[in-house]
Amino acid sequence: MSIGNDPAFPAPTPAQQALQRLRQFVATQVVGQDRLIERMLVALLADGHILVEGAPGLAKTRAINVLSRGIEGDFHRVQFTPDLLPADLTGTEIYRPQDGSFHFQQGPLFHNLVLADEINRSPAKVQSALLEAMAERQITVGRVTYQLPELFLVMATQNPIEQEGTYPLPEAQLDRFMLYVRIGYPEAQHEREILRLVRGEAKRTGAVRSPAFEPVGQAVLFQAREEVLGVYMAEPLEHYLLQLVLATREPGAYGADFARWLQYGASPRATIALDRCARARAWLDGRDFVTPEDIQGIAPDVLRHRLIMAYEAEAEGVTADRLIGELLRHVAVP
Repeated sequence: MSIGNDPAFPAPTPAQQALQRLRQFVATQVVGQDRLIERMLVALLADGHILVEGAPGLAKTRAINVLSRGIEGDFHRVQFTPDLLPADLTGTEIYRPQDGSFHFQQGPLFHNLVLADEINRSPAKVQSALLEAMAERQITVGRVTYQLPELFLVMATQNPIEQEGTYPLPEAQLDRFMLYVRIGYPEAQHEREILRLVRGEAKRTGAVRSPAFEPVGQAVLFQAREEVLGVYMAEPLEHYLLQLVLATREPGAYGADFARWLQYGASPRATIALDRCARARAWLDGRDFVTPEDIQGIAPDVLRHRLIMAYEAEAEGVTADRLIGELLRHVAVP
């Protein structure tokens, strides 16, 4: 049965067709990271930011670069280093000696898609400058506030292997990211496809060339966001979503171990993020309603960076991912 004839899968809208083409385009250029591709599209549809953690060489930079070529918008990559200054992100006032005036030179944050590469290598001042841009969609320089583009997504990366010379992101900064995605090495079959893809690119004078693709316009993306907000979520599922978040604040109701392991739970921002991401995931799959699997599938990426584990959990080797998995098993599914 075709999706258009299945009541669970109504005929796709033009925006859904465009996003599916975009998803397929990115998948042809980024092999073995389907989960990362889906999460980037979810963040784009849910109007949020994404933090990606993985070892070097896993196509994190390539993924966001390819995504930027697939949409109508501009892209900028910033390599975060310990000597980076806030003005290197926001921009600065440039003095014009010919007329004695100052002119504001926009920084890289005034692009639609921004890659903050190895964000944990930047000091606190730089992280706080990025915080205002992510949360308020604006930048303040001196007494003047500048609005950022309406389509604005920050994808930050961090390396879990090297910790020397890094500045761990504070909880307030982490909470600004809608999703915190951890990725691993590709499987053997995907690695073979990666080899063939890179060989093909090398034969074409070494330049990264992609198949002909008509970029998705910003108007289509904004229409897609409107459709995502209209995806139906039944009241029992809404209650289930709320119970998952509330369980992180009152873990004792699900066992003494939970109370020992968890120090602070997720904020209301997590509830909003889980709701929007579950709707976006359902919409990407061609449905106009949310299922429990949508909530369960996205919950770890929404919650893992919003939980503060207690010392007992660290001593016993209990991670946030394990705790979320236990909560998903204990909270009743409608």
